[in-house]
Amino acid sequence: MPARRLFLERRSYRMRRAMDAVRLLPFVGLALWMVPLLWAVPGDGQGAPIPMSSALRYLFGVWVVLILGALALWWRTGRGAAEDGADDPPRPR
Repeated sequence: MPARRLFLERRSYRMRRAMDAVRLLPFVGLALWMVPLLWAVPGDGQGAPIPMSSALRYLFGVWVVLILGALALWWRTGRGAAEDGADDPPRPR
């Protein structure tokens, strides 16, 4: 007997991966916000320290990227949910 292949619809597969990205976004943001902790500080003897203005620009840039990423994922998952709901027959009351 031939082995059955598992078939997942492309739309539902992409929707699941988008939801996985939504769940992963806070951890990615936390990791990116921890990067300035690895930068050189005054008195280390490792060279010139990173100016505070650069660190703040970096943190603000990460914050903006996280907001835009969350907005894009929200839009993508909201659109996917609306498309999935459009195929369902109306429920009786």
